[in-house]
Amino acid sequence: MKIDWAALGSVFGVSLVVTVALVGLFTLGVAGLSRRERAVAQGDSASLAVTGAYACFAACAAAVGYGIYLIVA
Repeated sequence: MKIDWAALGSVFGVSLVVTVALVGLFTLGVAGLSRRERAVAQGDSASLAVTGAYACFAACAAAVGYGIYLIVA
């Protein structure tokens, strides 16, 4: 049995980058929603933050769906 270390390293690198990107997107979404909570408490509007948060969550869901598609197909 021969292990292709270059391919294994490539898969590890891509997985690490995608994981960090998804966590970052989700974090931005949570930060946008918390900004809305602060704005509501102050009586302001934070519609841009909420729209950005939902866009981040949608991008996360799309990435997860694409990953499931790659596994199944």
